[in-house]
Amino acid sequence: MCVQRSFDNWTNEQLLLQYKEKQEMEVKHELVLRYLYVVKSIALQMRGVYLNFTQIEDIVNEGVLCIMKSLDKFEIEKGVKFETYITKRIRGMIIDLARKQDWVPRSVRKMGKDIEKITIDLYNEFGREPTDEEVAKRYGIELEKYKEFMSKSSVFNILSLDLVLEEFYEKKKYFSITNESSIKQPEEYCLDNEVKEYLIKGIDQLGEKEKIVVSLYYVEELQMKEIAKVLELSEPRISQIHASALKKLRVHMKKFMQMAN
Repeated sequence: MCVQRSFDNWTNEQLLLQYKEKQEMEVKHELVLRYLYVVKSIALQMRGVYLNFTQIEDIVNEGVLCIMKSLDKFEIEKGVKFETYITKRIRGMIIDLARKQDWVPRSVRKMGKDIEKITIDLYNEFGREPTDEEVAKRYGIELEKYKEFMSKSSVFNILSLDLVLEEFYEKKKYFSITNESSIKQPEEYCLDNEVKEYLIKGIDQLGEKEKIVVSLYYVEELQMKEIAKVLELSEPRISQIHASALKKLRVHMKKFMQMAN
C-alpha cells in the first residue's frame, strides 16, 4: 500500500530543490497546488484581456499547465524567485492567447480615434463631460454598440501596455553583459525598480479620475461595474477613463524605452 507523504512542514524552496533533484510527481503536484494562487490572481487581474474569447476557468487550466512546464525549465541557480518566473510566463501566455484572436482590427482603432475627437468636441460645446448617450448619438451608433466598443478599447489598451513592457524587457537583454560565473547581473537588480519608478511617475501625471480608476482596477482588483458604482458613473464611462489612462501610460513607457536604448 502506497502512503502519501505529508509536505506540511516543507517550505516552497525545499520542495523546489527536492523536485529538481528527484523529479518526483507527488512533489510536483504539491508545488502546483501551492502556486495555484498566482494563476488565479493573474487571471483575475487580466480578465479584461481575455473575457471576449474565453473564460477564467480556461485561463486557470492553462496556467496550471504553465506552472508544470515551468517547474521543469526553472533554473534555481539563477537566483530568481519562482513566483517571479511563473508570473511573467503566465502573463505572457495570456498575451499570446489575445494576440492570436486578432480582436482589434483597424476599423476599431479608427473608431476609437473618432469617438475620442467627438468626446472632446462635445466637452468644448457643453462645457462638461458628455454622456454616453450624447457621444453615441453624435457618432451615429446605438448605445449598446458604443458600450461594446468601449469595453474592447479598454482591453486593447491593457494589452498594448503589456506588449510595450514586454518589448522593453526583451530589448534590455541585449544590453546586459553575459557573465556565467555571476548568479545575476547588476543591471537585473535595478531593472525592475527602474521600470516601476518610471511607471509611477506616469501614473502621477494622470488625471484624478484616471488615477482612481487605475488604482481600483489594478490594486483593489475591482471590476468595471464595481468601480462605476464607487464613482457613480456609467460602466462605459469607467471603461473610457480606464482606456484613456492606459493610452497615456503606454506613450509614457515608450519614451522610457527610447531613453533606455
